[in-house]
Amino acid sequence: MQTRRQTLKLGIASFLAVLASQSSAQNLNGRTVIVIGAGIAGLAAGQALRKSGATVIVFEAGEYVGGRIRTDMSLGAPFEYGAGWIHGPSEDNPIQKLAEHVGGPSFVTNDDNLEVFGSDGKPLAEAEYAYMDETYEHLLRELNMLVLRRDKRSVAKAIADIKLEVLGNPLGQLLLSTFIEFDIGAGIEDISAANAFADKAFDGDDAILLNGYETILAPLTEGLDIHLNTPVNQISYDANGVTVGDLRADYAICTAPLGVLKAKTIQFDPPLPGKLQTAISELGFGSVTKIAMKFKTAFWDKGIQYFGISTEPKGRWNYWLNYRTFSDQNILLGLSFGRYAPIADQMDPSEMTEDALDVLRSVWGDTIGTPEAVLTTHWSEYPNFRGAYSYPQVGGSPDQFEIFAEPIEDRLFFAGEHTIFDYHSTTHGALMSGLRTANAITRR
Repeated sequence: MQTRRQTLKLGIASFLAVLASQSSAQNLNGRTVIVIGAGIAGLAAGQALRKSGATVIVFEAGEYVGGRIRTDMSLGAPFEYGAGWIHGPSEDNPIQKLAEHVGGPSFVTNDDNLEVFGSDGKPLAEAEYAYMDETYEHLLRELNMLVLRRDKRSVAKAIADIKLEVLGNPLGQLLLSTFIEFDIGAGIEDISAANAFADKAFDGDDAILLNGYETILAPLTEGLDIHLNTPVNQISYDANGVTVGDLRADYAICTAPLGVLKAKTIQFDPPLPGKLQTAISELGFGSVTKIAMKFKTAFWDKGIQYFGISTEPKGRWNYWLNYRTFSDQNILLGLSFGRYAPIADQMDPSEMTEDALDVLRSVWGDTIGTPEAVLTTHWSEYPNFRGAYSYPQVGGSPDQFEIFAEPIEDRLFFAGEHTIFDYHSTTHGALMSGLRTANAITRR
């Protein structure tokens, strides 16, 4: 007997084979499926169903295809508004498979190629690096124990009992922010200690796509009937089918981000089942904020991959990616995490630029000058998203992610990174959820 995980893996393999062969068994002829959202989950589901003979119509509220995958090349190198890395680019990762399918160069980043600056703006001494390494290893062991014990507290409250000085130490705060808040997409005060580290990951160091992340979308959009600037406000469903706007279909797949579901901008008739409404309420949806600044000359060490800067408050532009390690552009990409990310999101680009430059001046002084060009993100402020990605919030559970995998009336389905706990908050998780949904419809 196959498990759900084995079925999903087989579905991914057959889908990727379809992309290569451009042929598939036609077993959904005469069926119509409406997909709400042209992110990677919706595109993957729609493409798989189209290959199986279904008539697929995709409604996208925004003006572009890709959702939280969006590349801007105006700086001379890829600025990724959303997904920026292939996390674990192993042969098992479907995003890696897509990247190989479309071709194009990639660059494997090195997390150990890091220079850290303390709150005084000076590079850390060897003893301070040793403290960070030792503390991180200790925290990993203790946090894994919290998962085993099903600790119901937040990560912050749990850490207060494990190693109190970490929360009060500037280097400890930097460690927690860049290694936990960045990965999970929320503040340690809000993340569930029991569930934050219980998901799965693929092997391999993270990789950047040098021609842009959105290049992987090409085979997913081919032949799809996609309607941009077409928001969906109501979905009606019953045992015989679904109605979206004035259009009747056999099935619908809602891939709207969790933040949109929380905002209730889509009305469901009849209302969604109570357990699903509870999941929407209790799952977390956080933000990570980016700012890319292009300078005339590099005032930093061009050979260092990442810079960590101890800042106040926690999460304020404390992690920087150096583009000179993979391009010839003098670009620094700054990131804000945790509870500071929504604060940064609310800044206009000029305010955000000055806020980020203030952090850079704390290390390099006034020699940094004025950037030639700046690009910023504001995910929690974008009405079509209202955040970056889902996370296990205090009070929620892994089962609440998986509830979304259960169809309603065998007609209304959900997909997206928030519907698959093992790989939530990732593009590969979103893609896998879309294929899972397509497989479920095909089996019917």
